[in-house]
Amino acid sequence: MRMVAAILAALALPAGAAQIAPDALGSISAPIVVLGEVHDNPVHHLNQARVVLALKPRALVFEMLTPEQAARALPGADAASLGKALGWEAGGWPDFAIYYPIFAAAPGAAIYGAALPRADVRRAMTEGPAAVFGADAARFGLGADLPPADQAAMEAEQMRAHCDALPPAMLPGMVAAQRLRDAAFARATLAALEETGGPVALITGSGHARTDRGVPAVLRAAAPDVAVVALGQVEAPAEADQPFDLWIVTDPSPRPDPCAAFR
Repeated sequence: MRMVAAILAALALPAGAAQIAPDALGSISAPIVVLGEVHDNPVHHLNQARVVLALKPRALVFEMLTPEQAARALPGADAASLGKALGWEAGGWPDFAIYYPIFAAAPGAAIYGAALPRADVRRAMTEGPAAVFGADAARFGLGADLPPADQAAMEAEQMRAHCDALPPAMLPGMVAAQRLRDAAFARATLAALEETGGPVALITGSGHARTDRGVPAVLRAAAPDVAVVALGQVEAPAEADQPFDLWIVTDPSPRPDPCAAFR
C-alpha cells in the first residue's frame, strides 16, 4: 500500500505502473483521466463513477456516444429519461442502467461524444486511418505506418479479441479502425479540455486505455504538456504487468461464451 500511495501522490506525471485497490480510486487526479472498462461489467462502471465523483470533472467524454447524441444529454435527468434522450439503446451497448452512475457522479459535467460514424470506421479499413481522420492526422499518430512489430502485435490482439476467427486478410483493416478510434477519442478529449479547462474523464474500453499504443499514448504525443493518467480495468485471472498507469482487477462479469457464435 505504501508503494501505491507513493504512485498516487505522483499521478501528475506517472513514473511507473501499479495495481490499485478500489479504496484508492478516489485519489486519481490529472487534467485528463482515461478510465478503461470491460463494457458489460457493472463493477467497472461503479469504479469509474467512484473516480468521477472524486475528480469532479468539468467534462465527460464517452466512447459510446457520437457528438450528436452527446448534445442531447439532459442534465440531472433520471436513468430512463437520459438513456432515451441519448438514444443509447440504438448503439448496441450494454444496458444504460450500468453506465448511469457515471453520469450521476458528475451532474454538472459537459458531455462529449467521441464515437465516429460507422461508415468512417469502415472506410478507414480500406483507405487508411489518416485519410478518414483528415487535418492533424500526423499530430494524432496517423502520419505513418506502425513499426512492423507494433503492427503484428495489434493484429494478434485483434485476432484474439475475435476468438481467432477472423480471416488474416482482415487484420490490417481492423488495426486501422482501432488506430482511427484511438486518435478520434484523443482529439475529442483534448477538445473537451480546451473548451472546459478540465479536468476531463474519458470513458472507454480498456483496450483504448493502454499507455503503450492506445489513447494515452496518442494524447502524450499530441499534447506532451498535458498530464494524463490511464486506469485499466481487467477481469481475473490477470497478468502481473498491465499496459496502464494504474489498473484494477475485478471478478469477471457473468456472460455467455463470446466465442460460441464462431464455432
